[in-house]
Amino acid sequence: MRNSTGRERSSAQHPGALRGVRLGILGGTFDPPHVGHLLAAVDAVERLTLDRLVLVPASVQPLKAGIQTASPADRLAMLRLLIADDARFEVDALEIERAGLSFSVDTLSVFAERYPSAERFFLVGADVLRTFDRWREPDRVLELATLAVMTREDGSPAAVLPEGAIAIASRRIDVSATEIRARVAAGRSLHGFVPDAVAAYIAAHGLYRQGRECSSGS
Repeated sequence: MRNSTGRERSSAQHPGALRGVRLGILGGTFDPPHVGHLLAAVDAVERLTLDRLVLVPASVQPLKAGIQTASPADRLAMLRLLIADDARFEVDALEIERAGLSFSVDTLSVFAERYPSAERFFLVGADVLRTFDRWREPDRVLELATLAVMTREDGSPAAVLPEGAIAIASRRIDVSATEIRARVAAGRSLHGFVPDAVAAYIAAHGLYRQGRECSSGS
């Protein structure tokens, strides 16, 4: 795994690390990662006064199987390009290295073992509240980290927050990975949707073109 400067980060980092640190964890398919993800991450760091935010790309998400179109390796590479050299952020490949379905409870268990003294916040979008009770061991998820639900600044969560969860305001950004994939397939510009480095990677690797699906093992 790599840290935000591009160096590899060991999964076996000493569990005493990050003592007293406020640690954010943000998972997703990031297919592709875009400016909406980056601005949401910035909002989370500032609203929660996080010392570090770790972005964790999924290998395969249980509730999104069959949707992703870029390989885990490509999504990981693009996510590293998205955060560039911003020291507030880090990319962790633990779910991709584990492979198979990605369950939040398993990922949070790893972070709890690695960083037992850190104050952990698990960042999710307000839309996940509709399916949270379908997650594996939702009660355990709430024990392992504070569930921080990112809501629109102009509204409140569409569902009742689980006990112990908190809501944090995040700006409204009408950019979606679905739209970006459609723009690529239609041959339209990605300027303003993703950083130039991510756009260049998508073009160089021929991602999201019509008729081209990338398997998770490619």
